[in-house]
Amino acid sequence: MTELAAHVGLASVFALWFALVWRARSALRQPHLRGLWLTVLAATTAITLFQPRIVAGLTSAGIDVHTVSLARNLIGVLSAGLVLLFVIDSSRSPRLRRSVAVGMTAALVSLLVLDLLQVDQGGVGTAAAQRPASASSAYWLILIASHLAGDAVAVVVCWRFSLRTTERDLVWSLRLFAAGSVLALVFWSGYLFHLFDPDPHLLPYLSVVMGVHGFMRVASLLVPTATALARSATALRTAWQLWPLWRDLVTAVPHVALARPRRTRLQEVLWPRYPPALLAHRQTIETYDALLTLQQYVQPDAYEEAHRLARRAGVRDDRLASAALAGAVGQARRAVLDGVPPAEARPLPGVAHGSPETLLGIARMWPVMTDAVRCHDRASTTQQG
Repeated sequence: MTELAAHVGLASVFALWFALVWRARSALRQPHLRGLWLTVLAATTAITLFQPRIVAGLTSAGIDVHTVSLARNLIGVLSAGLVLLFVIDSSRSPRLRRSVAVGMTAALVSLLVLDLLQVDQGGVGTAAAQRPASASSAYWLILIASHLAGDAVAVVVCWRFSLRTTERDLVWSLRLFAAGSVLALVFWSGYLFHLFDPDPHLLPYLSVVMGVHGFMRVASLLVPTATALARSATALRTAWQLWPLWRDLVTAVPHVALARPRRTRLQEVLWPRYPPALLAHRQTIETYDALLTLQQYVQPDAYEEAHRLARRAGVRDDRLASAALAGAVGQARRAVLDGVPPAEARPLPGVAHGSPETLLGIARMWPVMTDAVRCHDRASTTQQG
């Protein structure tokens, strides 16, 4: 269990520092994210100094365990105060924020004084990698009470505000932050018990809890990044699915395209000329514009014939409309390429608004239905006209 705790702790530390570096530029520019970033920064520093391997490395560099423990304790209290300031800032209460700032300062000064008194009395107590810097009960209680107060308020306020806001990223950031604070409450309650009854079997479990708490802080910080990645993935999937239909249509109606298609859709998706969202939007708009143009080349019975052929081929009922559209559009595309002159536009069912779902439905059936409907030759078309 001790080995697992060490691995989880180090993994959470690396994840926290990565998240902080990744989000630093955008978070520091936005006031509503700056407090969260600074809070996670302080917590990350304290969690880092809680890891035995990191403490061992610092002591090998000449820093004694007592100094590391004192720094961790002070930064931890600072982190608890920043948590309170972060959640209270959402309520816009200047007087309460000042009270928290005063209380945090008093706690920090008290810890320093108690630590100095302990040193003056002839020692630093039972200094160890994961224990407080001072053996004084007052020191322990101030340290742990600060954390319990900060995390308890964070749970209540973050959850309450997550129920009031409609901004999805903020909702998840607040709820993940609240979940991390719940784990912090579990850790500090167990840590208090451990300090008064130092059972060596309890600390590894508490270390795992603290590591998972770190991952929750990472998740709360990276919610906007995860949302952006999800949107990019959705856009790339749309571009990938739409590409064969888009390529064939803009080849037949090139004036609707801003740029010629590349040789393969792998190139289009892996080396896009535009951001993913813009790429998918552009292909959607150009495909729809091409469909509107191709309606001038649709034969009178093309849609109905494609519908019959799709049903005969065993296409599912929920895809029959898309298959019929794909067959009719495929016939119109071949008519353009064969040089058939345009006629009066024949609006295709369901294409009026050009929703992405409609276009993706056509794209799904495109490989099967593109050549399904026979195209009249130029002579017969001219005679019909």
